Amino acid sequence: MAKKSFDVCVIGAGPGGYVAAIRSAQLGAKTALIEKNELGGTCLNVGCIPTKTLVAGTEVFETVKHASSFGVNIAGTISPDWKTMLDRKETVIAKLRSGIAALMKAYGVEVLKGEAEFTGRRTLKLSNAKIEISADKIIIASGAEPMMPAFIPKSKRILDSTDLLAISKIPKSLLVLGGGVVGCEFASIFASLGTKVTIVEMMPNILPGLDKDLANTLAKELSARGVDILVGKPMDAIKADAKSVSGKVASKDLAAEYMLVSIGRKPLSPKGAAENAGIKFDDKGFIPVDDNCRTNTTGVFAVGDVTGRVQLAHMASAMGVRAAEEANKTRGSRRFDIVPGCVFTSPEIGTVGLSEEQCSDMNIDINVGKFLFAGLGKALAAGTTTGFCKIIADKNTDQILGAHIIGPHATELVAEAATAMNMEITAKELGKAIHAHPTLAEALMEAAHAVHGECVHTPPKRRKK
Repeated sequence: MAKKSFDVCVIGAGPGGYVAAIRSAQLGAKTALIEKNELGGTCLNVGCIPTKTLVAGTEVFETVKHASSFGVNIAGTISPDWKTMLDRKETVIAKLRSGIAALMKAYGVEVLKGEAEFTGRRTLKLSNAKIEISADKIIIASGAEPMMPAFIPKSKRILDSTDLLAISKIPKSLLVLGGGVVGCEFASIFASLGTKVTIVEMMPNILPGLDKDLANTLAKELSARGVDILVGKPMDAIKADAKSVSGKVASKDLAAEYMLVSIGRKPLSPKGAAENAGIKFDDKGFIPVDDNCRTNTTGVFAVGDVTGRVQLAHMASAMGVRAAEEANKTRGSRRFDIVPGCVFTSPEIGTVGLSEEQCSDMNIDINVGKFLFAGLGKALAAGTTTGFCKIIADKNTDQILGAHIIGPHATELVAEAATAMNMEITAKELGKAIHAHPTLAEALMEAAHAVHGECVHTPPKRRKK
């Protein structure tokens, strides 16, 4: 059996793993990257990138449908071409995947194909190759996969997010079990394509955990596009046959061609991690780490979804950089408490920091500033006036504690708020920064002004008599 030795070995080539491998190589380490499937992991192959490619397609479709309101006349029938959308998705994935492969080659990272299994604290073997690997440091970035509970019957009509991305035709109807980020994104995509969509979320609101203003606004917009939203009760009596899926929410009977199950993700950990490397797991199967991404086993790190922290690609990448620096004895720092989140629905959502509800639960006194996109010239000119920008600031210090945006390009705009929060600036200071006009980013400046009642483009609040 062949033996290979490395300074750093990374398990998993998703956005946490491949970034960790590159950073390790930048720091001079002889680095290996192990991946059992494709470079890019869930995010690139069956997650972030393919869904956003489909979102881009539906956005073009929606724009063309309303072209006449912009003075553009398009003759003939307008319809989505699902096969072409899927083909384009695969083209985008392949291009990005080849880009990662090129980076691995450029940095001298050795990519090993196979499933890694711990044989000791610093040793691994590949399941499909006669290779033994030893490494001074090991970084686990094995990710997570969609959860499919045992009470859900097995059927070709019941899909997880990976399955739905490869469905051969646009469904006429779709049940979405779980109104979180994934469920809402797919609901928005297929509603735009003409599918009759029903979301079932057992929590009181869709997008549980996010600011309620955001959730309520999105629910209103999805409902206006024909999406039925049922909240506060679970779906029972789920059945599937050759042609449909059915279920019951309270006394309401539901049925559709397909059902998407989007109720969370479970960790994927390397074999032998506990038995042979002594790595501890929590009661849900995640690997706890400290702020330097260290596990309880010296020399072994973990990053991304497998740790149970914020399950977002950019969080995984930030953790990958930190783990690589720590593994290579390079002191650095990353703030893992300020992580922006994005929801690629229509309209988009960008959020970072504390919500009003969280501040209330923590007994933090706050001031809140809110500005509607309908008050912006750029938004009106572009015909994208739905939504708002909200800034939450500490009442005593004026430090920005959270920003919540729903509307055009919200997923881009939230970056400014995240940067402001990392710099620990105040709402006053953000409001003083001159923003270009006419732009959507002015909504952040206006919301910052509104925190102190100084927004000149919002009518004054009526005084109580």
